[in-house]
Amino acid sequence: MQLPTRSKSNILFDERLNVWKYGKNRIQRSAKSLDGAYMLLRTMYMVDFIKEMIKIKKSSTLREMYYISEGWDLGKFHSQNESNLLAEDLEVVTSLLREDFKLRPEEDGARVIGNISIEEITRNNRKQTIHCQDDVGDSGYSIPYNVEPEKIAFKDVDVDFIIAIETGGMFDRLVENHFDEDYNALLVHLKGQPARSTRRFIQRLNSEYKVPVVVFTDCDPWSFRIFASVAYGAIKTAHISEYLATPSSSYLGVTPSDIENYDLPTDDLTKEDIKSLKSELSDPRFQDTFWKHEIKLQIKNGKKSEQQALAKYGLDYVTDTYLPEKLGQLGMISKK
Repeated sequence: MQLPTRSKSNILFDERLNVWKYGKNRIQRSAKSLDGAYMLLRTMYMVDFIKEMIKIKKSSTLREMYYISEGWDLGKFHSQNESNLLAEDLEVVTSLLREDFKLRPEEDGARVIGNISIEEITRNNRKQTIHCQDDVGDSGYSIPYNVEPEKIAFKDVDVDFIIAIETGGMFDRLVENHFDEDYNALLVHLKGQPARSTRRFIQRLNSEYKVPVVVFTDCDPWSFRIFASVAYGAIKTAHISEYLATPSSSYLGVTPSDIENYDLPTDDLTKEDIKSLKSELSDPRFQDTFWKHEIKLQIKNGKKSEQQALAKYGLDYVTDTYLPEKLGQLGMISKK
């Protein structure tokens, strides 16, 4: 069983798809070694489990599948990370998606608020249309784990741009301040590192309706990787980057330059933060002039900051001043 090496040294830019995909470096699993034989045994058990789920029209969480393996004798997994990676391996070798295997994550998708209507197939196999402002509460519409066309369809999309937001607190601030209505924006809460369904939801809106995407995160190396997963594709899912990544996405902030320009409250970078920033300098997804400048500036200053740091200037500052200024710089809006 041959698989691509999953590392930043083995991702290449695909000019046709405009995303980062795995390169030619391969690893091989063989029954000639004991570890390889165990992995091939687990693979056969998992394939059989998936076939049975499809047959009986059931689905399983990744966590449930890990515990199912307790009954596989020598084929059981040592950790859930091991079973998760094997599910991704099967995606690679079959060119199918995890959703086709009836496997779903433990966590739910993001929250969404904005002037769009979605037709969703309910669990009773009925079509239900939901307007993501009028038919939802303050928490918004919750994205399901499967957002492929057979599950949800976009019926009416009337938004000027998507703003993907890292933290729940900032998402709630924008909702409370009616930013979606004032600027005709679709607000998407990423919930930290975004689930695959969230990235796919954003990618579909961008590719099918040409809605521009901006990403609004904290200012630290982990948040920069959140942007990278939305815009460029994550390293662990590079085999399906064309389905999950939105290459035209723009990084809105918070940037290391914003810390200086807006005089934001900060925390000191940890040793792990600095190590991660230096790693990003060698990451092929962060090689343009903007990212090299911002990452080097953050290492030099030794500071990081959060979205909520903008509250230093009041609860309305982010929607009245910061976002209009940054969106104006990106050409998304004319400052009101």
